[in-house]
Amino acid sequence: MGKTLAEKILSNKSQTDVRAGDIAIAWVDLAFAQDTTGPLTINEFESSFNSLADKDRTVLFLDHAAPSPNCQLSTDHILLRNFAKKTGCLLSDVGEGICHQIVAESMARPGDVIIGADSHTVTAGGLGVFATGMGSSDVAVAMAMGKTWFRVPESVKVIVSGNFQKGVFAKDLILHLIGLIGADGATYQSLEFAGDTIDRMSISERLTVANMSVEAGAKAGLFAADETTRDYLTKQGRSGDYQPISPDADAEYVKTIIIDASTLEPTVSQPHTVDNTALARELKGVRIHQVLIGTCTNGRIEDLAVATSMLKGKKSHPETRLIIAPASRNILLQAIKAGYIQTLVEAGAIILPPGCGACLGLHQGVLGDSEACLSTANRNFKGRMGNPKGFIYLGSPAAAAATAITGEITDPREVL
Repeated sequence: MGKTLAEKILSNKSQTDVRAGDIAIAWVDLAFAQDTTGPLTINEFESSFNSLADKDRTVLFLDHAAPSPNCQLSTDHILLRNFAKKTGCLLSDVGEGICHQIVAESMARPGDVIIGADSHTVTAGGLGVFATGMGSSDVAVAMAMGKTWFRVPESVKVIVSGNFQKGVFAKDLILHLIGLIGADGATYQSLEFAGDTIDRMSISERLTVANMSVEAGAKAGLFAADETTRDYLTKQGRSGDYQPISPDADAEYVKTIIIDASTLEPTVSQPHTVDNTALARELKGVRIHQVLIGTCTNGRIEDLAVATSMLKGKKSHPETRLIIAPASRNILLQAIKAGYIQTLVEAGAIILPPGCGACLGLHQGVLGDSEACLSTANRNFKGRMGNPKGFIYLGSPAAAAATAITGEITDPREVL
């Protein structure tokens, strides 16, 4: 019997023949933490260990409080900077961007095992990586030992075929899937994506889908590494990092889900759970006070291009704030060069530095009481954007741009 992507990668990295349900002690290719989880990671590390297993594959990211909004978080940044100086590990400082995007841009390699003290570490699965979030203590141990243990997850195969219709994007696909199977529909399983729709997806789209796999409870969201992956890595100046990896044709899955992409419509998650989905057209008239376009889910250049094309020559609604958060410094520079930033600012947008602030409600976009936001982020739990009295809807960059123009949830097909 052949192997799934999860079984194949964990077999390679544990140098054993493992199957779903087995325990694998696997070598870790990259371990990282960010500035909200990093202080605990460092404290745990220093209480038990003296040295890193591989300083060049250990990274600390200052991205969630970037720039820092208060003195305590600034002091946490000092702790992380000092640890990086002392150990020689890599530091991605304020302004460089969100950990998951930078990992995809410059660190993740097909076939790797990557762990991060952040649940959306799964994003790198879009590049054929077994990437998953872990607790700060577990990441500290992996930083010191260079390996960690996993129970090899069972895998669910998601076959997506057909063409997206106008106004439908990868974000709509993953929201549809989460609404279909539920927030716990893939708990500790690997969601493995296949089909002609997936084959045609750009890496940006694959990263969006992988990023939100954890919102269905998945341990990982995995895509085969193919020619699209090779082209992406080559453009990033990392052609040597490419290796093809795909599941075996006779791999065994616990379930197969088949989706016809041509039947999908613009989809929105309603408060306060990601699986509480509805079609955008069904929510027409819901007043929105803030729109957030960006984050590690949809803050890439393709996402900004979609938003810019819809907002060009238009103005955001006078009673709706429009916030743009590029996922990395590289993306911000690309958007400036392409003229997107000027167009968005002319449309009324506020441009944030690359980082996570508004997404988790730490700063730079906290909602007021009873305010509603349509965000391209990945979570809409109560209090997620800094106020438990706020309401968060999730949608694609196209749905967000359309909503920014009208001031209410709007099917992007009405504007495109």
